[in-house]
Amino acid sequence: MGAGAIDDGFELYDLRVEAVIPEGGKVYCGARPGDHFELRGEMLSLPPGQAFSIYSIAAVLPLLAAKQRATAPNDWMTTDTEVACPDPNCASRLRITRIGVRRFSHGETTAVPLPQARP
Repeated sequence: MGAGAIDDGFELYDLRVEAVIPEGGKVYCGARPGDHFELRGEMLSLPPGQAFSIYSIAAVLPLLAAKQRATAPNDWMTTDTEVACPDPNCASRLRITRIGVRRFSHGETTAVPLPQARP
């Protein structure tokens, strides 16, 4: 970065969302223990040959953007990692784990410019 250039970088956590099923628990969402998907930046990926219920994904989707960002140690978003299956009769949970950090550039992720630095 040259003199006078503004660092437009920011960091997000990569996430892994994994199905957690208690022993003997009845599952209605089709999840199997260890089924998972990963979120790296804005890209969601599943391992080859594995599927995930859209309803289960919908249950965690609103939380993922917040889980990708740094949070205070005492914030519930930091400490709470499991989300119940949206089917109240299903025993599965979805565990959200931070698995790494990735750096992004504002200029490469949006067309909206950063405001100019003020004196």
